[in-house]
Amino acid sequence: MSAQSARKDLNELLRHRAIWRAGARTEVAGSFLATGWSSLDTQLPGGGWPQGALTELLTDASGSGEVSLLMPALAALSQRQHWIAWLNTPWIPFPPVLAARGLDLKRVLTIRPESTVETFWAAEQLLTAKELGAVLLWTDQANERGLRRLQLAAEGTQSCVFVFRPAAHAQHSSPAALRLVVKATSKGSQVDVLKCRGRRPSQSLLVA
Repeated sequence: MSAQSARKDLNELLRHRAIWRAGARTEVAGSFLATGWSSLDTQLPGGGWPQGALTELLTDASGSGEVSLLMPALAALSQRQHWIAWLNTPWIPFPPVLAARGLDLKRVLTIRPESTVETFWAAEQLLTAKELGAVLLWTDQANERGLRRLQLAAEGTQSCVFVFRPAAHAQHSSPAALRLVVKATSKGSQVDVLKCRGRRPSQSLLVA
């Protein structure tokens, strides 16, 4: 093969949308839901939460602002008559607080499965419903197989899938399209984009 032919083949390969080049800002396929935080939207490929894909939020402790980060988008979905499902929450969602943040309580489901396997199974079943806007799932397990199955179930839907796990799992691989590390500060939530499709992860940003 000549050098000219090799360069041509390489250029054609690099134009493929499945290839990501470090430092490049590329068009990202799929649909996205605005987060409701302009500073965060500008840092995310597509300008928001990916739909039909997993978003993983990693925290040192529950209550680091990770749920507040989602509230504007969840409120928008519920107001459009989409269901919001909460699976295996570490606490019981307080309806007055949800209502105050704009969520339509008639569109909120809370499910507490008895095991990790049942939690992931329930999420997969929920994703078959066209009216589902988002699934929020809490797990402290490093269950890569369960995450991959959930990613496959999400593909082809318009649903957002948010998985909450301890920050210790940041060192593990994940099929999630977007991975964020969220920490609570006195000024708001510090967000680090650990992984995203289509561009290099950003530096820390403050969402308040």
